[in-house]
Amino acid sequence: MIEVGTKQTLQVINRTDFGIYLGEGKEEKVLLPMKQVPEGIQIGEELTVFIYRDSKDRLIATRKEPLLVLGEVAMMTVKEVTPIGAFLDWGLEKDLLLPYKEQKHPVVSGEQYPICLYTDKSGRLCGTMKVYECLQTDAPYQKGEEVTGLVYELHNKIGAFVAVDRKYHAVIPKKGLFEELSVGQMVTTWITDIRPDGKMNLSLRKKGYQQMEEDAVLILKVLEQYNGVLPFTDKSVDSQRIKEEFHLSKNAFKRAIGRLLKEKKIKITDSTIEQLK
Repeated sequence: MIEVGTKQTLQVINRTDFGIYLGEGKEEKVLLPMKQVPEGIQIGEELTVFIYRDSKDRLIATRKEPLLVLGEVAMMTVKEVTPIGAFLDWGLEKDLLLPYKEQKHPVVSGEQYPICLYTDKSGRLCGTMKVYECLQTDAPYQKGEEVTGLVYELHNKIGAFVAVDRKYHAVIPKKGLFEELSVGQMVTTWITDIRPDGKMNLSLRKKGYQQMEEDAVLILKVLEQYNGVLPFTDKSVDSQRIKEEFHLSKNAFKRAIGRLLKEKKIKITDSTIEQLK
């Protein structure tokens, strides 16, 4: 079945003066315009194309890469704001419509926003800023795995909402945000929990000895910036300063300090932490 908004591998069925028709059988076919037809391609060969609708609402294929396919999220630039909505640049000849009813707030030409691709009631492809409603909950991952995702929203009380693989529901809880993130940022994270509804909880930090080792290396780098002497100890420093200086929780900081003490790379005085050479 030829499905709009998806990338599909189809077979060349026949050739015309204005392009070639691709399909999975003779019953259903889609045109690939001549300007995109590979030189020398023969009837029966296969091509991978993206399926969408042209300016006259006709089903058409393209070999160009869109910024996203059906159900995915991407940062997209507003090209124009019109009475019917905003038009977005998504890498194809025809711009993508972001209807007013799909805007969470007014958009501005030239600015970027996280957008999900969906089909409206008439089967046309459109963009929506309601990313949360667009994402899937059947991610093929397990607790503890490393995943990459797009930060699409920051919530003061909840944390950072992330589209893993740009299409699966996930969140980095507020208590785990020890560094500043921004909307549109791609982050590498680790799955700490998969809830009964299929949505994932993520962490920016690895677990166990690997993370402790990385934290210890980070502390040594900061020590070097202070000429080998930190003007506080693991007991006297407050959590906010640890977050600002190291992007760590106080517990993670103390664990890493303990590791460095054991390895005799630092010493702690009454008021300082000092690097040992």
